Amino acid sequence: MSDTPTDEEEAPPKKSKLPLIIGLVLALVGGGGGFYATFSGMILGGDDHVNDEKAEMPPAVTGPDVDYVAVDQLVISMRAPSNAKHLVFRAHLEVAPAAKEEVEKLLPRVVDVLNSYLRALEPADLEDPSSLTRLRAQMLRRVQVVTGIGKVNDLLIMEFVLN
Repeated sequence: MSDTPTDEEEAPPKKSKLPLIIGLVLALVGGGGGFYATFSGMILGGDDHVNDEKAEMPPAVTGPDVDYVAVDQLVISMRAPSNAKHLVFRAHLEVAPAAKEEVEKLLPRVVDVLNSYLRALEPADLEDPSSLTRLRAQMLRRVQVVTGIGKVNDLLIMEFVLN
């Protein structure tokens, strides 16, 4: 037969994967650089956005410019599936000195909102130790709705006892 090689015996040379690897590395570096530039504020005016957020938020009150308003102690009877019979709750509201009198006038409404919220909770919600942070946030939000935004900065739980 013939001594000439056939097409099957000649394999085409393999293409190099170097351009694919270089393209992938450049895409990752470009994506990371773009993220950093956007996140750090080098592009898209990051400083203006931060200033807008600060203008919307009420100023945080810390240090000597803080007054506290004591919330009356609440004793709430627990429902049947609970091991405890009562919840004893006492708190203080952290307020700006200028808003102290106004918050004190609204204290009966604050007590009513807290009392209603705590009575509506399931016993399992109160007995779980990790739920105190969530309960505190919920109570603070309700107090801020009653008193108005910017008057009450924090709710400090002084006593939370199930007995």
